Amino acid sequence: MAYGKEKINFGGQPVEGTPIEPVQSQEYWNKYVLDDGSELKIKLVIKKVLRVDGQYDPEGNPLYFVQSTNILTVKSPEELRKDKTC
Repeated sequence: MAYGKEKINFGGQPVEGTPIEPVQSQEYWNKYVLDDGSELKIKLVIKKVLRVDGQYDPEGNPLYFVQSTNILTVKSPEELRKDKTC
């Protein structure tokens, strides 16, 4: 359910957006193995979604403004790790 309007800077212009609450979420980890033997796992977590009022893509879909953060974990081989006793 949307509550009120919010002003945002979209494409260098101040516009109004309608807050949209997700009703379902699936946040998957993306896994990358690097050639140094390290493994990176990352996922994007949405913090806020606004539907930009009166703005549409070329197919006629409404445009959305999304605030998100990335969560990153690193698992590296022992030989790459800093000695914790220093």
